[in-house]
Amino acid sequence: MSLDPRILKESFSRLENEPGKAAGYFYGRLFAENPRLRALFPPAMGAQCDRLFHALGRIAWSQDSPDELSAYLARLGRDHRRFGVLPEHYPAVGAALIATLRTFAAEVWSAEAEAAWSAAYRSACDTMIAAAERDAATAPPWWVAEVVEHDRRAADLAVLTLRPDASLPYTAGQYVPVQTARWPRVWRPYSIANAPRPDGLLSLHVRALPAGWVSGALVRHTRPGDTVLLGPAMGTMTLDPDSDRDLLLVAGGTGLAPAKALVEQLAASGHRRDVHLLMGARTARDLYDLADLRRLESEHPWLKVVPVLSDAPDGERDGDVPHRPHGPLPDVLERLGGWDGHDAYVAGPAPMVRRTVTALQRLGLPLTRVHHDLLRAEEIPSPDGPRPRVQPPGQAGSAGSAGSAGSAVSTVSTGSGGTGVARQRHGG
Repeated sequence: MSLDPRILKESFSRLENEPGKAAGYFYGRLFAENPRLRALFPPAMGAQCDRLFHALGRIAWSQDSPDELSAYLARLGRDHRRFGVLPEHYPAVGAALIATLRTFAAEVWSAEAEAAWSAAYRSACDTMIAAAERDAATAPPWWVAEVVEHDRRAADLAVLTLRPDASLPYTAGQYVPVQTARWPRVWRPYSIANAPRPDGLLSLHVRALPAGWVSGALVRHTRPGDTVLLGPAMGTMTLDPDSDRDLLLVAGGTGLAPAKALVEQLAASGHRRDVHLLMGARTARDLYDLADLRRLESEHPWLKVVPVLSDAPDGERDGDVPHRPHGPLPDVLERLGGWDGHDAYVAGPAPMVRRTVTALQRLGLPLTRVHHDLLRAEEIPSPDGPRPRVQPPGQAGSAGSAGSAGSAVSTVSTGSGGTGVARQRHGG
């Protein structure tokens, strides 16, 4: 049948009036009728409400953009593989969904609305299942990786070196979902901090958040010899192969990881492009990887590393580097200027990313040349941090990307630990 997007939007808006009650009803119905499905979900269900409503919102609001919706659903289908979701699980979820809509959208519910949602859900399932089957032909649902080095750089920060049990394909600038033995079924995305290497080793920069499940486990409770699970690499913050423009890399906190990977890729390729790497931190003590960046800078004259301290006392500002820029990264960008001829890559906490993208727009840089993974990361609400409000696609000001599918239409895509976000993966 031909779907009327108006019907989907109108009924979905009724669910948004009572999202907590609607989600509770949905999961109660799902687990009461299918108790075995509970094992697919993480221990804490708080973030599942946002996952459910984000996915339903994408179905309701993206009917007018079928290519965008199809790409989103394909990501979800592939992502479901690491949660153990099978094609036979989808009908039970669809039945609980229709029952929830029938109850909470009763005043606008009709046979036409039920037919529209049933058709939309079947179409979504077909797309997700097909994507998962294609992916299964070429890659495992996850990789087991041994921790070969755990470098504690600060009380709340560690650099982990991992050895996957098989080749894990990725491109510099991408990230991988991580699960620890301490928190089964809870996944958290982290950017890979190096370009692909012949030995297959991966480096992750992890900052433990105050209530971070996965980040705390990785920083405080992980040792060499331990193993973690890694999902397939995701993300679009990769170099444009058709561009030879100079690069501006803006990294806040552990957002340094993908920026460093891009620098390594350029160094390995031998393709000369001038690179400015602005590395933001609160104080000089927070510049946890500065020594290695200075090494890279000394080896490659095209690289300029600029530490930017936002919260440093005057003595630090005027210490070993007399004219070091200080202040919030977006403000420093505007003071330095001259970025209109660059490709920009931005990673870090979500508020910093948004402000930086806005600043670059004001400075004349087209959004098509500003790359980040903020929107896709925000599709992965996390137990490590606050959860985003659902909104129609296209209203968040993405600059060319999106970060993982943390929840599905089926909502059987369970526990993602959140770069980040309403916070990004670069906060821990």
